[in-house]
Amino acid sequence: MAPTEIFKALGDPTRMEIVQMLREKDLTPSQIVQRLDVSQPTLSHHLDVLKKANLVRAERDGQFIRYSLNMGVLEMAIEYVMKTMKKR
Repeated sequence: MAPTEIFKALGDPTRMEIVQMLREKDLTPSQIVQRLDVSQPTLSHHLDVLKKANLVRAERDGQFIRYSLNMGVLEMAIEYVMKTMKKR
């Protein structure tokens, strides 16, 4: 995954809020939408963007889908920023 796609996904305040929530624990879309001021279709779009950037994982849990944060990709993005800052 290209760092630019990761940062583009993280550039939206709603997606950043989702990432913060998933840092605390894995959540279903209904749990996330209860905490955000967005519609279900809007949430689905944000989750899709985060999935395409590999920042979140979706796993089926019975009839629910549970989202979790992909810390490896997030750590890679942070490492990229730190290396870029050192070059300046």
